Amino acid sequence: MTDKKAVQDFVYALSPSPGFEHDGICFAGCHAGLYRSDDGGFNWRSAQDSLNLQSPLATTAVAVSPDFIFDRCVFAGVNGGILRSVDSGESWNFVALPPPPPHVSCIVASPNFAEDGVLLAGTLEDGVFRSSDRGCSWVAWNFRLLDLHILALGISPNFADDEAIFAGTDTGIFRSKNGGRAWREVGFPTEFAPVLSVALSPNYARDKVLFAGTESSGLFRSDDGGETWIRQGAVDMAGPVNAVLPSPYFPGKPDVLVVSGGKMLVSRDDGHSWSEWKVALPDGQEVVCAAAPQGLGAGAPLLVGLLDGRVLRI
Repeated sequence: MTDKKAVQDFVYALSPSPGFEHDGICFAGCHAGLYRSDDGGFNWRSAQDSLNLQSPLATTAVAVSPDFIFDRCVFAGVNGGILRSVDSGESWNFVALPPPPPHVSCIVASPNFAEDGVLLAGTLEDGVFRSSDRGCSWVAWNFRLLDLHILALGISPNFADDEAIFAGTDTGIFRSKNGGRAWREVGFPTEFAPVLSVALSPNYARDKVLFAGTESSGLFRSDDGGETWIRQGAVDMAGPVNAVLPSPYFPGKPDVLVVSGGKMLVSRDDGHSWSEWKVALPDGQEVVCAAAPQGLGAGAPLLVGLLDGRVLRI
């Protein structure tokens, strides 16, 4: 494990390249700005130098294009808008979202981005914004979205066919079946909200499995696309569930990793039992986000963002 000071004051998001195994590229959105690693997470450098900023620009969300190997597109959420790069983060254009300046909390890209150019950005007070031109322009799409405080977005791996997107909010979960143009609340038990994280099974088109991490009630799972929910790991998860990472081979390999209460917990049996993924952290530090760019198998690297802004590669 390498422990190198990359940034300071909180890591909001980690987004590795889809070609991470070969190019080692990952972006970290942090309170101190946007950072990039070119060597698999061992070393980091600022990705915002070309902006010639007078002070750090907090970056609260980041998404690498699913077609990054070819299009080199990266998108980062900052106060009031989206930073857009088409050269792997070497230079940026700022795309302002409609005023008043919204606080961007999350960004997701369509798995079919190469063809449809669709991105969605969640904000903390203004709902969901949608782009269909590769991030050049954005429009608010909040029809029937009754809670505009968006904490997480999850997009279907089969988006090209089902156009399914889920939004975790202060009061529950909303689902869109038309690419984010209209929403309706699903059957998540509202007494367990807020919902901080949302993740879909890589095989969602067939199994309809959806995970939701809450602020104080642990992890929930749905096997019917969000209509009904079962609580998982209630005894083990005492703190907020900030991230849920199903194995890319789920459910054939039923591994799930969660970041909960500053620790990482893993289930190897489809959520029936959980154990701590023990990591030697610096004194007093907590895990706040994680990325598994090559899955959760033995020997696969894991990138971990800490409360103080450091990023570890395990």
